[in-house]
Order: sequence, then structure tokens, then C-alpha cells
Amino acid sequence: MAVIQQKSFGKIVYSDEFLSNLAGLASMDCYGIVGMASQKAMDGIVELLKGENLNKGVKITTENDVVRIHLFVIVEYGVSISAVASNVIDTVKYKVEKITGLNVDKVDVTVNGIRV
Repeated sequence: MAVIQQKSFGKIVYSDEFLSNLAGLASMDCYGIVGMASQKAMDGIVELLKGENLNKGVKITTENDVVRIHLFVIVEYGVSISAVASNVIDTVKYKVEKITGLNVDKVDVTVNGIRV
């Protein structure tokens, strides 16, 4: 479901695909993140996603112009997972709010794996 902002001269529509790409790119800028994770429903295999498939590791829910973001990430071995997750939450919330002007209510991070 898209988010619509009504302005005095028209409206702006943010698709869920755009918001998930934006959140995926913002999370990849954070130290300790190796990539996004997509879990296949059939066999439960976690695969590493980079490039144009970043939006598959992001789940967006919107309700009354409020955005909730759920990220599925793979972290680098040897880093503090809690510090990386906290950094991802702050960075994604800040960048999505700054670029779109929308209110990000919550950012959840699920760590699906560790890579060397």
C-alpha cells in the first residue's frame, strides 16, 4: 500500500517498492552490514542480496501516513550485533524521514546470518 502526501499544488505518492529500496540502501551504508537477507518460503534457505534486490530484504507496512520498516540483514563476523543493529535503526529512520518527509514509527532489524 502506497503512502500519499497531499500538498497545496498536488500530491506525492510513495510506493512500497520505493520505500523498501530506500531503506535497503540506507542500511547498506552502515558499518557491519554485509547484505540484505531474503528467506525463501519453500526451503528456508537464506540468500545474500546485493544491488537491485535490496528491497527483498525489507518489509514495509504503512498505515495513516505512518511507516513501519522491518529489515532482514546479514552482519559481518566479529562486530557487535547490538551496536550494528542500533546504528541501522537510527540511520534508516533518519534517512527515510529526511528524504521523504514521512513519519517512521518503527524500524525492526532481524539478523538472519553472519558472514566472514
